[in-house]
Amino acid sequence: GYFYSRWRKCIWSSHDLSDIVFIDNYIFSKDVYIQFNSTVGKYVGYTEHGVYNAELWNNDTGQLQSERAEVDICKQNADVYQQTITDKS
Repeated sequence: GYFYSRWRKCIWSSHDLSDIVFIDNYIFSKDVYIQFNSTVGKYVGYTEHGVYNAELWNNDTGQLQSERAEVDICKQNADVYQQTITDKS
């Protein structure tokens, strides 16, 4: 059968959260076909179907604003995680 999944992740490497990156992967049968990367600021398609959908989604300003807003949620969560870790050590 076929397998669909969506992986969303926040990546940061220091206490300074200004470099945090939000990545939203759309995966079909273990291959990423569309990815939103907050550094790029838009969707990128990696397959024919992905390129087609990325163009549609990039033209939807509401959807792009929603994805870009996820960076703020990442920062809030990362700040909580960072404080929890530093309080324990």
